[in-house]
Amino acid sequence: MLGKTLAALAFACMAGAAAHAADANPAVIYDLGGKFDRSFNQASYEGAERFKSETGIAYEEFELQNDAQREQALRRFAEKGYNPIIVTGFSYATAMSTVAPEFPETSFVIIDEQVDQPNVRSVKFGEQEGSYLVGLLAAMASKTGKVGFVGGMDIPLIQKFACGYVQGVKATNPDAEVFQNMTGTTGAAWNDPVRGGELAKSQMDRGADVVYHAAGGTGIGVLQAAADAGKLGIGVDSNQDYLHPGNVLTSMLKRVDLATYNAMMDVKDGKFTPGLQVLGLAQDGVGYSIDEFNEKLITPEMKDAAEAAKAKIISGEIAVHDYSTDGKCPVS
Repeated sequence: MLGKTLAALAFACMAGAAAHAADANPAVIYDLGGKFDRSFNQASYEGAERFKSETGIAYEEFELQNDAQREQALRRFAEKGYNPIIVTGFSYATAMSTVAPEFPETSFVIIDEQVDQPNVRSVKFGEQEGSYLVGLLAAMASKTGKVGFVGGMDIPLIQKFACGYVQGVKATNPDAEVFQNMTGTTGAAWNDPVRGGELAKSQMDRGADVVYHAAGGTGIGVLQAAADAGKLGIGVDSNQDYLHPGNVLTSMLKRVDLATYNAMMDVKDGKFTPGLQVLGLAQDGVGYSIDEFNEKLITPEMKDAAEAAKAKIISGEIAVHDYSTDGKCPVS
């Protein structure tokens, strides 16, 4: 009898240990464009690396090669017991809606889209708020009164960046002209730096001397074209100031790294909660960068103006319209 009791206790301990291990066994599935896109995906990678460095817990990862792999990868990782499973990008919504109900004990995270399942955390950002601030800085830095925007895939999310940017530009210089182009309508639009460079050059040929991109890997070509022309680019998602020191005015920081890190730590600490999280300026989810690579480009007057606008946005004194709410932008 004692032997059976000890065996049962041993089994229970083993099961508890396995459950604990599963709770601290995270995975990240990146979107098209690759882990080292120096932008959106890389931000998630850096959040995972921070978690690994602080906890000593390794994570698994997968770089998507085509859309057909979304559901396959999600289900495979769930079957192997990874927890949480984090996917980067709105395009995972259908796959997440299908797979998450099949694994109710697994915690899932989707970034940039909302999936209403009891075991899914959906993380969205106030991109319009951060874009407003870099639009303000672009308008103050511009000598021609003409600035540009190059988006990746033509979807409401990227229009949200563009609209926030235009609002910041126009609030600073109502007479400014803003040129806008989207790269494409498929996932390939995130990874076409040649096309990004061409679009930026066409805007600069029309007089733009500051060009902001929200285009993932495509944006690398935008920043390169601006640097080659002796103009200013604005990075996105990750801090991209270092790519062309002196030619990247600032970067609109979107803290995908924070969303990834927080999800992993919450599961590890038994504090994971599903539902929608929105990270704006007030939550330090978006912002703009100042570092050794661009500090000479941001004058004290520019920084003061950006910080004043930031405080007013957080307080509600400045309301930045969110394009995704109605598909409209109050300025153009």
